Formats: sequence, C-alpha cells, structure tokens
Amino acid sequence: MQERDLREKVLSRQTEFEGRVITVEQWKVALPDGREAGREIVRHNGAAAVVALDSRHQVTLVQQHRVAIDQVTLELPAGKLDSPGEDPFECARRELEEETGLRAGKWLKLAHVVTTPGFCTERIALYLATELTQATQHTDPDEFLNLVKMPLAEAVMMVESGQIQDAKTCLGLLLAQRSLGQPAFLFQEGKTSHPPAWDSYPRAQC
Repeated sequence: MQERDLREKVLSRQTEFEGRVITVEQWKVALPDGREAGREIVRHNGAAAVVALDSRHQVTLVQQHRVAIDQVTLELPAGKLDSPGEDPFECARRELEEETGLRAGKWLKLAHVVTTPGFCTERIALYLATELTQATQHTDPDEFLNLVKMPLAEAVMMVESGQIQDAKTCLGLLLAQRSLGQPAFLFQEGKTSHPPAWDSYPRAQC
C-alpha cells in the first residue's frame, strides 16, 4: 500500500472544549476505504524544551509536582508556545530564563518531535543550550518548582533506570549525550541497571 493510500481526509471539525492550554475537538474523517470515522483531537500550540549544560557538563533540571499523574518529576526547562506561529527558539530562550534564570550564548537544535500523534497536535522543539550565564529566575505565579543540577551522565543513567520518565526529558538528555560524542547509556563498573517493573510506575489518581 502506498503512503498516499493511508491518508485520512478531514470532513468536519467541532469544538467541544476550549481551555487555556488545549482545545478538544471532534473530527469526522473519511477513511482510505471510503467509510467515515470519528476522531477525538487535542489541539496544542506546541512547546520547546532545553537541555541547559554548563562547562562542567552539569545539566539543570526542574523538579515539580505533576498533578495529572500525582508524581514529582524531574524535567527539562520547558514551556508552551504563546501562539501556533511563535518561533520555538524564542520560546526556548524565554522559558529557560523564566524557569531557571539562565541565559545561553550558544544553541543547538536537537530535534522537533510529536508527542502523542494518535490524538494530539503538540510538537516539541528540543534544544541544547551551552555557554550559560546566570540572570534572574521569574516563574509564573502558579509555578512551584525546584532547580536540580547534576552531571549529564548521571541524568542519563536516571533515564535508563526509569527514575526520569518524562518523554521530552528522556529524549533531550539522550540526544545531548550523543551530541557530545558519548555513549547513550553509561554503566558503572560492577553495577547492572534494569528498567523498573511495571508495577513500580505511579498511576494517575482517578
């Protein structure tokens, strides 16, 4: 089957909910075989996230509580685009300074990824920021977070062991490690690291 034969055609859209961060829509689509089907779509402006790496290869992460999964997470500094047309690089610079107070003299685009294409339009641009200088942190009024600094190699090991689970953070750290020409996963001599059992992952509270 050719790629063009897989495409669905959008026939109609209906907004069910419009919030500050997302819009939820019901779409009717025509399937490749001519039948019609419904799709529940979450529209999102997109976001940017930053691997902020200092001269000692220390990475700055953000620790915060994510109520949707009732878990305190370690994540890259990140934030949503103010509008669908905003340059993700401008968003990355703004969010890095707002959340950490850091500014970067050098930037590298790592990737531009879709997060959950089965139902959401969100795309996240990932950047590596180096040559850091300290400015002033100015978080949003509803943001409560800690800054955690650690060696990049240690953060990568936390990805491999399942201690860091946020997808954008996992990918950003691994890509940053690769951009430095280092192995994706680093193992300590005499120690074996295994992913945690499924039962050890937290569940959302319903």
